[in-house]
Amino acid sequence: MDQGAPSRTRQRVQLIDTLRGVALLAMASYHFTWDLEFFGYVLRGTTGHGFWRLYARGIVSTFLFLAGLSLVLAHRDGIRWQPFWRREAQVVAGALAVSIATWFVDANSFVFFGVLHEIAAASLVGLAFLRLPPLATLATGLVLIALPFTGLSTPLTEPRWLAWVGLAERPPFSSDYVPLVPFLGIVLLGVAGGLVAERHGIFARLAAWNGAMRRVPVLNALGRHALLFYLLHQPLLFGCVWLTAQIWPADLAAQFPAICSSSCLAERDERFCRRYCGCVGADLRRENLTYRLVQNTLTPMEYERVQGMAAQCGARAEPPPPPPPAVPQSGE
Repeated sequence: MDQGAPSRTRQRVQLIDTLRGVALLAMASYHFTWDLEFFGYVLRGTTGHGFWRLYARGIVSTFLFLAGLSLVLAHRDGIRWQPFWRREAQVVAGALAVSIATWFVDANSFVFFGVLHEIAAASLVGLAFLRLPPLATLATGLVLIALPFTGLSTPLTEPRWLAWVGLAERPPFSSDYVPLVPFLGIVLLGVAGGLVAERHGIFARLAAWNGAMRRVPVLNALGRHALLFYLLHQPLLFGCVWLTAQIWPADLAAQFPAICSSSCLAERDERFCRRYCGCVGADLRRENLTYRLVQNTLTPMEYERVQGMAAQCGARAEPPPPPPPAVPQSGE
């Protein structure tokens, strides 16, 4: 710890705490929606597509960019190894806790390299860029971000023990997958931004806003204790939704029409899908299989039965063939 009054160069920039607090609340809203999806209160796949997917990527990118800025703020006067290793140990411990907890919830999608794992690894790599020119750091970050868009991929990084690198052709499934490529690039953008801000006195000017930032003490407190909030909020939210599900379980069977229609419309027209889903839904209800299908708990025999229903309903839903052309009668 520094002795006496903190120096001007190490004055805390509370705006960064505030932004981190906003990102934490956004993350909590995403995880709450994921919990609702897990227990069947919203359609399966909701948080993995469209707006929610972009929302999640925006939240993660914000955290990583702020992590790069914070790395510069903490070590711009020289790497302070003792505080760095203390913080690094806390993040690594948090990452291990997330991996272990999610393994027990769902071993097939557990978090083997999520945002905390990324921050721990990127913080180590980021130290090497603190003394490089900001332009070099910026260029490296942009290259890492662009790599997935070049089509460059390799099956070598598909196993979980190497998937943390990124660039896998078929990455392992995980409920929070944040590999070094491309996400290390976002941290390096934060480092480059921090180096520029330090060089031009921007951090000092932002610190002058600290008085105004005290008007949002909750966000500042969240930002200062981000790791603690990250580790506690999801177990609490998950537990609340689980408790609700024990008292008022979601009607999973009611989700079938929307699930069927969404899947069907990706390949066929609306008229076909309306007839097809109506037919399959009626057959499933008759044999009491709707709930088990949506819950993905069908036995192999039941699964074959459902496939047979789908094939029959698909044939029935096809439009009737056009009548054959009239054949002229002889003598006409």
